[in-house]
Amino acid sequence: MPSVTFDHVRKSFGDATVVEDFDLVVADGELLVLVGGSGSGKSTILRMVAGLEEVTSGTIRIDANDVTQLPPRERDVAMVFQDYGLYPHMTVRENLSLGLRIRKIAATEIDRRVTWAAGMLGLAPLLERKPKQLSGGQRQRVAMGRAMVREPKVFLFDEPLSNLDAGLRAQMRIEIGGLQRRLKTTTIYVTHDQVEAMTLGDRIVVLADGRIQQIGRPIDLYRAPVNRFVAGFIGTPPMNFVEGTLREENGQLSFIAAGVSVKLPHDKTAKAERADTATLGIRPEDLRLDSSAAGALGSLVDAVPGRVVLVERLGGTSHVHFDVEGGSRLMASVSNDQLPDVGDTIRVRVPPERVHLFGSDGNAISNST
Repeated sequence: MPSVTFDHVRKSFGDATVVEDFDLVVADGELLVLVGGSGSGKSTILRMVAGLEEVTSGTIRIDANDVTQLPPRERDVAMVFQDYGLYPHMTVRENLSLGLRIRKIAATEIDRRVTWAAGMLGLAPLLERKPKQLSGGQRQRVAMGRAMVREPKVFLFDEPLSNLDAGLRAQMRIEIGGLQRRLKTTTIYVTHDQVEAMTLGDRIVVLADGRIQQIGRPIDLYRAPVNRFVAGFIGTPPMNFVEGTLREENGQLSFIAAGVSVKLPHDKTAKAERADTATLGIRPEDLRLDSSAAGALGSLVDAVPGRVVLVERLGGTSHVHFDVEGGSRLMASVSNDQLPDVGDTIRVRVPPERVHLFGSDGNAISNST
């Protein structure tokens, strides 16, 4: 399968730059996910690959061929949109085959491709139905099948699951991931949903304001975010943040904030000691409700007292929201064995080896490993 290369691509609309210095290579057969909030530039990048938006500067290459100035029909890419875009008066078979018929592909070849795609997507029993007779998930499969029958060099997905309910989104994530790995077609997938990004992507590109914030495997972005934006964007539920200072006492560097004191392990000290102010980040799943006395805590575990303001019971785990001295509100993801009640005073253990530290510029000054 061909690779896709972005060589310092920039896109501006008048004086507004929406994509700045986008530079990376999508490997052969890779499923790369572009993730970010609204206005981050992710859909614009996809549209530039498809030829639906002009590139202001830079180069896009597919399979080493410069396609920057080529019209969409000559790029050999297939795009699946959030809107299914099916023709309501046509059957599933006709919707799947329309693009091939317009290109005057031989009837036998059209039948082969439609049969193949329908079999891959479980659409064979539905070929004579019209879109109004299909569920949302089935319509999305037809939209995917219409892209598949073209047998393109590159698949482009622009938030294809946004119109589906939560259950169907989870099912379709599994199907899209499995399908892409069977076909091994180079794929660029755009979403604002970091759960989709984490479950689908071989690699993830996190975008903010048109700039790349971090590129890496899902687990790498989760474990070692390079800045506060990535730390807060990747992970469900989102990371807790506390503003504070770094202080050295008796050779031990600690993070200090109102109601929070965490002794930093030695592997974080070298980087952290050069900053006076810092933001501590800790993921809710790394916090632990502590039922033991404060004196029984280990030397690398600090306890934070707090008052419970909300308990979200979610089945296997629950989210406990609590306020600490100074006004910070934190959340811990805990098992349902011994849940506190609203108004209870609790102590929460903060394992220092799990904390992340960010400087005043938002960049990581120490990453957990």
